[in-house]
Amino acid sequence: MVKQGLTAALVAVSVAACGSVTRGTSELIAFTSEPPGAAVATTTNRFCPATPCSLDVPRSEEFDATFTKPGFRPETVPVRTRVVGTGAAGFAGNVLAGGVIGMGVDAYTGAAMDHTPNPVAVTLVPDALPRAERTRRRRGKPEV
Repeated sequence: MVKQGLTAALVAVSVAACGSVTRGTSELIAFTSEPPGAAVATTTNRFCPATPCSLDVPRSEEFDATFTKPGFRPETVPVRTRVVGTGAAGFAGNVLAGGVIGMGVDAYTGAAMDHTPNPVAVTLVPDALPRAERTRRRRGKPEV
């Protein structure tokens, strides 16, 4: 009975010390565009109807975000994960307090990770150049 209680206490300490508890397993990612009002769709089936907006995304999830707006070319940005700052400290803290269990939980949930870039910002390009710009480019005249 005492052995089971000690085991439960050790597991509780290991899980409480890990980054999953201190940082959470998800992260809020902001999306902005110039001009504003672009829809954002990710390769993980998440969606924002119009920028600026934010999505709560699991820390372990990497994806591509595609911005679309009528009259503009679509723009895709890869969003990846990496171990940074407090995530690395939380993961390292497992060595002292959380042990192998805490490290395993952090690795599985991605709690030691942050998304990059965050915020995800794009400048959308119009579908067609203005008429004067097209004419200049055809004639080979330098832009002013």
